[in-house]
Amino acid sequence: MRVKAVPGASRNAVAGLLGDRLKVRVAAPAEGGKANEAIAALLARRLGVGRRDVQLVEGPTQPRKTFRVEGLSPAEVAARLNIAGPRAPS
Repeated sequence: MRVKAVPGASRNAVAGLLGDRLKVRVAAPAEGGKANEAIAALLARRLGVGRRDVQLVEGPTQPRKTFRVEGLSPAEVAARLNIAGPRAPS
């Protein structure tokens, strides 16, 4: 799952799609991995999976991140987050 992280927000929220990324706002600061942990916890809660099932795989120090969600297909992730799923190639 490709994410655009917005740390230091007033509240934690999945803010919808921004291009091909899911925009996620978290109150945690972007220091010491706090924002990454907050994003993973928020995604796990919203997806109904355990925290250990959401893993950061790319971009630990960048706003553009990639998370892996164990046990869910991309279509299931999109449905649970109530967003449009991956587009079929043209």
